[in-house]
Amino acid sequence: MTTPAGQLPASATENGSAVIRVLSYNIRSMRDDNAALARVIRACEPDLVLVQEAPRFFRWRKAAAWLAAATDLVILSGGATAAGPMLLCSLRATVERTEDVLLPLTPGLHRRGFATAVVRIGGARIGVLSAHLSLQAAERYEQAGALLDRLAAMGVEHAIAGGDLNERPGGRSFGRLAGALQDCWEAAPWGGESTFTPKDPQRRIDAIFATRGIEVLGCGVPLGLADPGDLTAATDHLPVLAALRVRAG
Repeated sequence: MTTPAGQLPASATENGSAVIRVLSYNIRSMRDDNAALARVIRACEPDLVLVQEAPRFFRWRKAAAWLAAATDLVILSGGATAAGPMLLCSLRATVERTEDVLLPLTPGLHRRGFATAVVRIGGARIGVLSAHLSLQAAERYEQAGALLDRLAAMGVEHAIAGGDLNERPGGRSFGRLAGALQDCWEAAPWGGESTFTPKDPQRRIDAIFATRGIEVLGCGVPLGLADPGDLTAATDHLPVLAALRVRAG
């Protein structure tokens, strides 16, 4: 059962922990209704946005800068330099470091990568990773392993990863991630579940994961926060929004 969307906790700094909102969103290279896209993101009031399919080609930096300005966020890392994944953040985040990672290229398939960062929010130190995994099953499974390796190499106690997995729960790659991390929807379902396609969502192929020490307060498609018309007009995926409590220190 899901909980009403309006009950998702707001961002807050508590005694000894930070409550943060994390949004994962495939924006299809901003080829749809960008005004609707910006309204969806603003309605979710995220501290961190894990973008997939950010603009990668002609004037991609200008498009990314427009999106950040339109949503009152700043660009953290990624874009074309990570082959599509990108991170945005609010001014709550203090940036410790960023790194764009290009994954091995399989001939005939799209180049993939990770946008990564380590940030501090309300005293909590957090590793962050945005990913868009392959359409090809064997490559996707290897990329899921690379994602886990990258999180482990960040040197942080708490980490969050999210993205378009191109696979449903029960698949090998999804299961590889869910076996090592918390699948935030499974931990605390809220809002809607399926993310693809917006007009008739039947599949959950987008997800947010968190390391075990993070408390998941709620996670799902923000159906009660964003305007339904904007959700269908913005891009070809629905976003996933999570509220997480992360210990400081």
